[in-house]
Amino acid sequence: MTLLPAASPAPGSEPKARQTEAAAGYAPAAVSLLLPEAAIIDPDALTRAILGEIAAEAPADPKAARAIAVRTLATAKTEANAALEAAFRARPTEARPLIAAQAFLTDGLVSTAFAVALKLHPAPVPTEAEKMAVLAVGGYGRAEMAPHSDIDLLFLTPWKTTPWAESVIESLLYMLWDLKLKVGHASRTIRDCVRLAREDITIRTALLEKRFVTGDAALAAELGEALWSELFRKTGPEFVEAKLAERAERHKRQGGQRYVLEPNVKEGKGGLRDLQTLYWIGKYLHRVAKAAGLVNAGLFTQEEYETFRRAEDFLWVVRCHLHYITGRPADQLTFDLQPEVAARMGYQDQNGRRAVEVFMQDYFRHATRVGELTRIFLTGLEARHAKREASLKGFFKLTKRVRKGYKLVQGRLDVAHPQEFLKDKLNLLRVFEEALRTGHLLHPNVMRLVAANLHLIDEDMRETPEAARIFLDLLLKHGNPERSLRRMNELGVLSAFIPEFEPIVAMMQFNVYHHYTVDEHTIQCISTLAMIERGELVEDLPLSSSILSGGVNRRVLYAALLLHDIGKGRPEDHSILGAQIARKVAPRLGLSEEESETVEWLVRWHLLMSDMAQKRDIGDPRTVRDFAKAVKTKKRLDLLTVLTVCDIRGVGPNTWNNWKAMLLRQLHQSTADALEGGLETVNRQNREDEAKRALREALADWDAKELRAETARHYAQYWQGLETSTQAVFARLLRGIGDDEIRIDLEPDESRDATRACFALADHPGIFSRLAGALALVGANVVDARTYTSKDGYATAVFWVQDSEGHPYEVLRLPRLRQMIEKTLKGEVVAREALAGRDKVKKREREFRFPTHITIDNEGSDIYTIIEVDTRDRPGLLYDLTRTLANNNISIVSAVIATYGAQVVDTFYVKDMFGLKLHEKRRQEALERKLRQAIAEGAERARAQG
Repeated sequence: MTLLPAASPAPGSEPKARQTEAAAGYAPAAVSLLLPEAAIIDPDALTRAILGEIAAEAPADPKAARAIAVRTLATAKTEANAALEAAFRARPTEARPLIAAQAFLTDGLVSTAFAVALKLHPAPVPTEAEKMAVLAVGGYGRAEMAPHSDIDLLFLTPWKTTPWAESVIESLLYMLWDLKLKVGHASRTIRDCVRLAREDITIRTALLEKRFVTGDAALAAELGEALWSELFRKTGPEFVEAKLAERAERHKRQGGQRYVLEPNVKEGKGGLRDLQTLYWIGKYLHRVAKAAGLVNAGLFTQEEYETFRRAEDFLWVVRCHLHYITGRPADQLTFDLQPEVAARMGYQDQNGRRAVEVFMQDYFRHATRVGELTRIFLTGLEARHAKREASLKGFFKLTKRVRKGYKLVQGRLDVAHPQEFLKDKLNLLRVFEEALRTGHLLHPNVMRLVAANLHLIDEDMRETPEAARIFLDLLLKHGNPERSLRRMNELGVLSAFIPEFEPIVAMMQFNVYHHYTVDEHTIQCISTLAMIERGELVEDLPLSSSILSGGVNRRVLYAALLLHDIGKGRPEDHSILGAQIARKVAPRLGLSEEESETVEWLVRWHLLMSDMAQKRDIGDPRTVRDFAKAVKTKKRLDLLTVLTVCDIRGVGPNTWNNWKAMLLRQLHQSTADALEGGLETVNRQNREDEAKRALREALADWDAKELRAETARHYAQYWQGLETSTQAVFARLLRGIGDDEIRIDLEPDESRDATRACFALADHPGIFSRLAGALALVGANVVDARTYTSKDGYATAVFWVQDSEGHPYEVLRLPRLRQMIEKTLKGEVVAREALAGRDKVKKREREFRFPTHITIDNEGSDIYTIIEVDTRDRPGLLYDLTRTLANNNISIVSAVIATYGAQVVDTFYVKDMFGLKLHEKRRQEALERKLRQAIAEGAERARAQG
């Protein structure tokens, strides 16, 4: 942290400003500015010019005089800001000279305004009471200002603020406000400052970073001495405790997670505020004038300080670009801003990855290092300043005695003799197992030792069977591998031991679906598996819990989860590349040939079950048969099921829901039945007979004649595609229905986290599309749909819908939904026109690129053509696609909707107007062109709306 020299003393200030300030312990360091001082602002020249204009124009009152000053200052401010922005665009990675220059500019504006205010309000009889010092506090006090940072000022007076001082302060503030500067300010005496700082930790922190700007420098130095002697020197532990509590609360507000994909550069975990907290604590305890002083204070090694400096430089660069791009003090690195920041910083696409992904990987790696520095710093402080009762906190905890070669320091695991420790390089792994075994956190001494000796983890060590045993024990033996894996990852041990893991460390995926970086996602998946094994998710995940309690090969499952995304970030299909990597890594981890082969298969097909469940009609017997042929055995089905569940839950906190759980359970059950009873048991006739029998039981109160009519009126597909409960609803809706009637049943289906909407009405072309349009108009997102035509000409359509948050559509909104559907079906509302104002892409999702893929498949179903459309999602997309199909005489039997953040995969099971598959190649190509055209036109409308 560098402190600027104070601005040129204003008229009336003490001549020994610099010497006095230095004596107070705030010796400013020389700072390299982005532009020469004269090219930014010349306060003396400005002051002379303004006072000359005021003398020439002789304004009638101070307000008019201030207007003259503001006019000149505004021009200087505008020109300086434009010059600084242009210079930063030319040197876009040099934020430190920029933030120093912004502070220098602000100093010039403040000192000039103060000089003018003194001239407008001369002290009648100058006395000791008419002294005043203007101090910068907070970030401005550190002389670190982003382009749109606030200005925090302290007006310091010896005793109670006099009417003269009030007039000077008022005039100065009016000038700054008229310059459109956001100014926070306080007027206090030295006694006030000490008293208030004692009571309020925020005020104390601001005063810790006070810096003299203009006025009476001796008064400012007096405040510095009073704060150190009367407050700071005696209250170190209290300040540390308060700042750490503040930090924990801030992290909680920001999501408590370093790898949130839209991080707050200033307040987030691993952000600038974390680094500033370290500096504040170091300054408070050791009176260091800048961050480099933390080395002399023994809190950082020189190498650690360099890491601190690099991370701070990077974060400031990002923050400054954010301010310039948005034109305001924006610190949230949102998805829509990330690509532009990356471009401004010079990042380019490489090896199949977008520039924004490369940039964000750098961001998260810096954030990780900030976390490491924080742990090292705070534990070092604890060793020096911990209270006795704090050090005894863990004394009675049920922890195991540490093995020979280790010791406990402040309740953390340390090594007894570093040189002995390093003689056996396997200790670089053993120490993590010892921490897990005993339940102790690692001491920063160990972290430093391990991080400095990663070169010992070489090819020879990686091939050692004992190393593989230790690593597998870390995963399998202690019940909570997440903690050790995360620490190993942050210290570089994981990627040293498995070099193939290194490319995915801190790798972000630029989409709204994945909440974490790839390495953190992997660790979250393993954490989920461990939680299932510990019996913590029996209620949420009954199927996975029962599979694990029944016994599976844990070595295979943990290894497959560790490696399932290891192929990401390269141009090839990550599942194929990952399987190739797994083929090499699994034997190295000590797995047998058969286990390695299973791990390779799981990595290759880790998306298969998710895709089958979410993108295919699992009521179609062909889907189940094809999936059963792929997995081959019940053992692989069980392993893949648990891996799939962990993978989905590891994507983010709200990704897993009852809908996905139901789909996976249903697919697992159907496939298990097929594998155990033979694939030939999965046929349409068996399903139809079973479905009719179940419906007769559900409608036991109907007479036999009505039941026969109901079971005879539907084609085979109807019986295979719907659950009995939904068929019972349709039976009641169709009972006595008239040709011009529209009957609707809306019912929240909590087991699927969706609302089920059933419609029965006389069939006509395009009915599915109209219903989809009506649902879009009321903000209902379709997640699944089926539509069938009965033998007597009635459409039976069912949609499962959710709100925009992924919850069942609210019961209170159902009457409006019913009303909109009826208006749409009667032609009173034309969906396409009504959707025109709503069909827009959210601002934060505009930068996501999802190239459209359309496949037309005649092999995936025995009787239908499957059309899969993979593209960017938007409110009116389903309506546009279904309307295009209807206009081309394509009959939709079912639609399966899989949404992945801003990306959607809509899958339609269709027939032509004669009830046949779409076999003709020319017709398939024509249909694909029309679907692409509908998507492109809709995207253009959405852009126009945005």
